[in-house]
Amino acid sequence: MKILCIGRNYEQHAKELNNPLPSEPVVFAKPDSALLKNDNPFYLPDFANEFHYELEIVVKINRLGKNIEEKFAHRYYEEIGLGVDFTARDLQDDLRSKGLPWEKSKAFDGSAVLSNFTSKNSFDDINNIDFSLLVNGELRQKGNTGDMIFSIDQIIAHVSKYFTLKIGDLIYTGTPAGVGAVNVNDRLQGFINEEKYFDFVVK
Repeated sequence: MKILCIGRNYEQHAKELNNPLPSEPVVFAKPDSALLKNDNPFYLPDFANEFHYELEIVVKINRLGKNIEEKFAHRYYEEIGLGVDFTARDLQDDLRSKGLPWEKSKAFDGSAVLSNFTSKNSFDDINNIDFSLLVNGELRQKGNTGDMIFSIDQIIAHVSKYFTLKIGDLIYTGTPAGVGAVNVNDRLQGFINEEKYFDFVVK
């Protein structure tokens, strides 16, 4: 099982980090040791000083696929969930300034929060789903899948050019604007529409 992540997939988020808008999906990966499930707490690591939450819709692949055409991409997933792509922002900025890969700031243990999944058929339109993040009861992020620069099907078609997709693979589809740092004792709650998908604390 692999975890593929898409960066800069919401225009306002790219702008808030002063990043240019991409002409194709920005792809990076996390190992399976990055997964944090079952509302387990997120323990702040000691190798950086500023850890940011990034709320994302997550797609679970259900068929083996390679070089998938966009028009067939919908056949390769049946469920979606909600996740957080935790980022060691100060470490990422330092690595990027030196022209170095930034996996250490994105793919560390516990950096991929993951909720349970639900059938995509429970939504009227996969490209019009609201999702949101509360931190200590305050709304911090609110997005809609219709605002993605690259849709879920476009993402699947693109990444399958480079990586064979296997059953159980996860794709984190990017975060809307509003990312920010977490602190000890913060409580993060994630919602798709009005339904809560995760609820955990930072320690």
